[in-house]
Amino acid sequence: MKNLKGIFSALLVSYNEDGSINEKGLREIIRYNIDKMKVDGLYVGGSTGENFMISTAEKKEIFRIAKDEAKDQVALIAQVGSVNLHEAVELGKYATELGYDSLSAVTPFYYKFSFAEIKHYYDTIIAETGNNMIVYSIPFLTGVNIGVEQFGELYKNPKVLGVKFTAGDFYLLERLKKAYPDHLVWAGFDEMMLPAAALGVDGAIGSTFNVNGIRARQIFELTQAGKLAEAREIQHVTNDLIEGILANGLYLTIKELLKLEGVDAGYCREPMTAKATAQQIAVAKELKAKFLS
Repeated sequence: MKNLKGIFSALLVSYNEDGSINEKGLREIIRYNIDKMKVDGLYVGGSTGENFMISTAEKKEIFRIAKDEAKDQVALIAQVGSVNLHEAVELGKYATELGYDSLSAVTPFYYKFSFAEIKHYYDTIIAETGNNMIVYSIPFLTGVNIGVEQFGELYKNPKVLGVKFTAGDFYLLERLKKAYPDHLVWAGFDEMMLPAAALGVDGAIGSTFNVNGIRARQIFELTQAGKLAEAREIQHVTNDLIEGILANGLYLTIKELLKLEGVDAGYCREPMTAKATAQQIAVAKELKAKFLS
């Protein structure tokens, strides 16, 4: 297994206008992340890949393409989580056979699952696949909150490596790092990289790293080195960029920024708005000129 610490892009996926996977474009996005953004790894099949709107077969195809293109150049994490446990297991087995370094799974959502049910979900995926697991905690979208003691219960399974922590609860983050120093934490909010790094996270997984990965590494490494003033200035610039991206449409704008770099980033998957408007394209050009030139 490769080292899973560091900067991981939550991988964008290029779709054709009809919603099908654009393999050429996906490969170009992967290459851009590895060759230009210099990321340590890719988090494949997450929210950023529009994963929850595609079929099981399409998810497998994305896992296959990502592994085929990246080979062993960077670490690969496969997000296989689903409200359908059978699908999660099927995807987990497939990604494991492909050679992914770890699985990750979003907490089961929509239904108000008990913690015992959530623990069973993770233990089942691990038992069926034999692979490592990273809990994907994103409570503002799932409504699932896991406390310090509950994380301890999940961590009793030796295959659970840690958590992708996409939340702004830095008290909980600090308590987790203090209580379970041998378990890894990846920050999941790009705009909060500096405070997360200051609390000792082991890495970060972010959507905007597809275009802003160099700054993300600078923030992470400067904070680790205690150079907070320098890290803060780069976080300011990063957050100005993020503010512009969010106001213009998150995934569409990142894809338009990639297109301006010559990457065939394609369209979004409906029911998201598939195609950027002329105004969104113009804003993306302004963002590129101001922040990414």
